[in-house]
Amino acid sequence: MTDVVAMLLCAGLGTRLRPLTLRVPKPAVPVCGLPLVSWTLGLLAGAGVRRAVVNVHHLPGPMAAAAEAGARAAGLALAVSREPVIAGTGGALREARRHLDGADAIVLVNGDVLFDVDLPAALAAHRASGALATMLLLPMPAGAAYAAVETDRSGAVRRIAGAFGPGGAALSPWHFAGVHVLSPALLDRVPAAPFECDVNRHVYPPLMASGAVRGLVVDGYWNDLGTPARYLEASRDVLAGKVPLARFDRTDPLGRSRAIAPGIRAGPGATVDLGATLVAPAFLGAGCRVPAGATVEDAVLWDGTALAPGERVVHAIAAGADRVAAA
Repeated sequence: MTDVVAMLLCAGLGTRLRPLTLRVPKPAVPVCGLPLVSWTLGLLAGAGVRRAVVNVHHLPGPMAAAAEAGARAAGLALAVSREPVIAGTGGALREARRHLDGADAIVLVNGDVLFDVDLPAALAAHRASGALATMLLLPMPAGAAYAAVETDRSGAVRRIAGAFGPGGAALSPWHFAGVHVLSPALLDRVPAAPFECDVNRHVYPPLMASGAVRGLVVDGYWNDLGTPARYLEASRDVLAGKVPLARFDRTDPLGRSRAIAPGIRAGPGATVDLGATLVAPAFLGAGCRVPAGATVEDAVLWDGTALAPGERVVHAIAAGADRVAAA
C-alpha cells in the first residue's frame, strides 16, 4: 500500500461498560491481557498501514499511553489528537486534519470494537469505486437492534439509521462494522459547525444522492464490547479461536504463553496454587497468580486484582475492587 493513514476514534465515554470505563477508556480495556487498541493497531500493521492517529478525550492520559504502547509494539508511527471538547466522529477528522494531510487513503475505525477484516481488499475496492467514502458492512446479527445502513442494488448507501439520507425503494439493510475507508477529498466535506459533528448524520447524507458513499459487504469477526456480557464474549472468542490471530501483526498474547492443562494457557511467571480451580478455556497473563480456594469461571480478571480466600468469580469481570456481572 502507499500512504494509508488510520484514524482510531478513541474519545468516547464508554458509559455502558461503567464502572470499568471509569478506570480506563473503553478502547484500552484488556482483551486477553492486551488493551483493545493494541489489537486494532496490530490488525492495521498486518495490513500494511504504517502510521496512525488516535483521538483522546475521556481519561486522555491513559488512552494516549495505551495507544502509544500498542503502536510501538506494532511498529506504527502514531500521532495523538487531543480533544478537550469531544468533537464527534466527523469532527475528529476535522480536528486531526494536520495529521491526515498527505495520505492517499484514510481508514477511520471505531476504537471500541474488536474486528477482523481483509483491509487491503477493502482499500482496493474503495479505490476502484471512485467513492469518497466506503462503509464496511456485515450481515445484520440475528435479533440485534443496531441501526441499519441501507444500500441500493449498486452498493450505494442511501440511508443510515432510518433517518439520514435520501432513501429509496428496494434497499437492503446491513450492520455497520465501524470501519470506513475514505478518500482524502472527503476531509473538505467535513463542516466547521456543529463542532461535535457526526460523520453519519452531518457528513455523509449530502453526498449520498450522488453515490459518493458506498457500502462494501465484508466477512470477519466483529464485537463492539458494548456491554459486560459482550466484553466477556470477546475474550471467550479469542480463546476459542474465533478471532484469526494471524491477521493481527505482533498481537498474539496466546503465542507467548504455555499450555499448563487442556484448554488453559499461562503467560510468563503465571502460577496456580494447589487447591485453586480454573475452568477451561482460560488464559493467565504474565505474572498472574491464582490463589488456593478461589474459583474463576467464564470471567475476566484485570491486572492488579486480588481475590479473597474462597472467592468465586463466575460470569463476571473483576477489576480491582469492582465485580461486574456479565450475565
